[in-house]
Amino acid sequence: MDLDLSAPHSMGTTIIGVTYNGGVVLGADSRTSTGMYVANRASDKITELTDNVYVCRSGSAADTQVISDYVRYFLHQHTIQLGQPATVKVAANLVRLLSYQNKNMLQAGVIVGGWDKYEGGQIYSVPLGGTILRQPFSIGGSGSSYLYGFFDQAWKEDMTHEEAEQLVVKAASLAMARDGASGGVVRTVTINAEGVTRKFYGGDTLPLWHEELEPTNSLLDLLSSSVPEPMST
Repeated sequence: MDLDLSAPHSMGTTIIGVTYNGGVVLGADSRTSTGMYVANRASDKITELTDNVYVCRSGSAADTQVISDYVRYFLHQHTIQLGQPATVKVAANLVRLLSYQNKNMLQAGVIVGGWDKYEGGQIYSVPLGGTILRQPFSIGGSGSSYLYGFFDQAWKEDMTHEEAEQLVVKAASLAMARDGASGGVVRTVTINAEGVTRKFYGGDTLPLWHEELEPTNSLLDLLSSSVPEPMST
């Protein structure tokens, strides 16, 4: 198979945003691909827009990065003019505006999450085309196809922070097990009245699901473990 190394960098991705009783938890895998080639196995798909608002990015890496850069700049100006932090709704609508006005040129689907003193923790989904939807939880990227039924069963109102964190990590690991375009590690960001907390879950700490192989540092480890011992004379 020929690998097209000139293909656009795409984050065939699993991104998740969940509200809980007090804030939001955002999560994402870390695999960025160029065609069939994994360009970056440990990328950070959760990007800061302001101190209290973050965005999970899926689609074209370049497109989502430039949207994040523009929105971060506009929100900085907005904060200076108002003398107070921008709300989550303002940040999400700026993302929506850029996505919608450039929908013919962009391949970007994002989840905006954050906390403000007016409405608490909020999750906004901005899929391809620039629609905006406020939801109690949102999933996106190629891995989300495997998660809709899981969230129908596992989601509940007024979760604690620990329950929301565990839900996000479990969902990301399930999607990574089934979706070839998702993988690597899981990163989470918790945003609430006390600030922002980032967490990192290495691939060797995630649960294994049906017929999944144990993570190894090298294929040589697998080969060496199956080589028979030499015969003694």
